[in-house]
Amino acid sequence: MRRVRPGAAASRGALTSVVAGDTYEEPRDLPRLWHVTLSVSGQEVPLKDLRRALEQLAHDHPFLLTSRYANDHAEIRYWEEARDLHDAAAVALRLWGEHRQTAGLPAWEIVGLEVIDRGTYHQRIAEGYGPPPATPVGVHPF
Repeated sequence: MRRVRPGAAASRGALTSVVAGDTYEEPRDLPRLWHVTLSVSGQEVPLKDLRRALEQLAHDHPFLLTSRYANDHAEIRYWEEARDLHDAAAVALRLWGEHRQTAGLPAWEIVGLEVIDRGTYHQRIAEGYGPPPATPVGVHPF
């Protein structure tokens, strides 16, 4: 059995013991899951081109759950892992613009954004409020 001098384990980043009766508190800065709904709209575009662009966005952003679209608007729903709501919203607000060129998305503006935590999402679903779970997953017309 290998012996470790007191304090040596802690200095190497090893686990430390917790005194019986102490409670464990989850660190507040760990990432959490946020459900994001991003709504965009603009000038009409051919549906075939829009569908192809949204499918490319789903490929580029693997956490994309579902996209619904018409020739002048779309809604994208996905889960984002972020430290807090501000970080999740910031990522969501950049999503469309950052992928416009690579995915071939239209030059539409963001007209709506909802970011809710996982607990709120599941509570809404259980109570019959909010959008139903994204089924089937993928890119679909409205």
